[in-house]
Amino acid sequence: MIDFRAKAVLLGLVLLMGVRGFATVLVYFYDEGCPHCVRIEPLLEEMEETYPELEVKEYSVRDPESLDLLDQLLAAHGIEGLGWSVPVIFIGEVAFVGGTLYRPGQDPQRLAGRAEEMALEQAIQEAVAADAPSPLTKVRAPGTGLAERLTIPALVLAAAADSVNPCAFAVLVLLLGTLLVAGKKGKVLLAGLAFISAIYISYFLMGIGIFTAIQAAGVQRPFILSVSILAILLGLWNMKDYFAYGKWFTIEVPQRWRPIVKRLTSSVVSVPGAFVVGVLDSLFLLPCSSGPYIAILALLSKTTTRSTGILYLLFYNLIFILPLLIITLGVYLGFTTPARAERWRSQRLGKLHLVSGAVMFLLGAGMIVALQLGYI
Repeated sequence: MIDFRAKAVLLGLVLLMGVRGFATVLVYFYDEGCPHCVRIEPLLEEMEETYPELEVKEYSVRDPESLDLLDQLLAAHGIEGLGWSVPVIFIGEVAFVGGTLYRPGQDPQRLAGRAEEMALEQAIQEAVAADAPSPLTKVRAPGTGLAERLTIPALVLAAAADSVNPCAFAVLVLLLGTLLVAGKKGKVLLAGLAFISAIYISYFLMGIGIFTAIQAAGVQRPFILSVSILAILLGLWNMKDYFAYGKWFTIEVPQRWRPIVKRLTSSVVSVPGAFVVGVLDSLFLLPCSSGPYIAILALLSKTTTRSTGILYLLFYNLIFILPLLIITLGVYLGFTTPARAERWRSQRLGKLHLVSGAVMFLLGAGMIVALQLGYI
């Protein structure tokens, strides 16, 4: 008898788990202090009691990952570019966005008060009766989207384009030339490494700051689109310098800043001074390289977590400084001179702009295509 009862209890638990496993899922996005949410939440609690098979999954819109999920669900329901306000509820094929009801094949219907509550209760009843699949089945599992698979190739291309930076080349060559003229060949390597380290650290910290700000704000479709258009425009403008260098506006350190940069760099004859110049130079470099960097930061904020994003930024900036390392080692080991390096830079300035611009254009265009296809 005891064995039979144990089996009966076990069977009951299995059945209960099975029923719960096939629960009708309602996805609910809320914000702290939202008065509309405060009014809806008691109704959701009542519905959970009335329908034991109903499972409410709650997500705070203050969480960047929840915002990413919300964007995907809105896109899956064809609700894009309209703006949204909490609460946002998905149940079956129906969505409630800030009091507006969205049903497939019907025009959006604005509801308020008791009418909204009745519509929500009806949608729950229909979903439970139809054993509707979870709205979460409409979104991609993390890490499986095309954007995730293309993140590393896009990052490498952007970093490579960013690394052929004529501004950084010019300052480093001037710094190394100053040390050689001052008779400090022994400090060329250390000063060069200090300069490069300063740029690496500064760029990495700026990247972390921008990446964190984007994730905290919750990347939305208009922001991604704006960054993509910016990358395309900067790319076209960079390519313009291949055909008409110096005409109109050139994406380099502004002319009025160049005497300051040259004066600061020419006065450096120490390793700490080289580090300081590197930090200052990283600020002057922003007009040259902000396009691909911000585009990649926007992409990372949509496709990676914070910890993974940090690793990607470390890798990006390593690629970014590689040409600077090559120049420093080449001058130190005697394979080239600052004068030769500057000649090489000047002769290929147009091509450097062309390559950088083409990659920026492709990156921006690729992000727009991926955005339109729902991959990011």
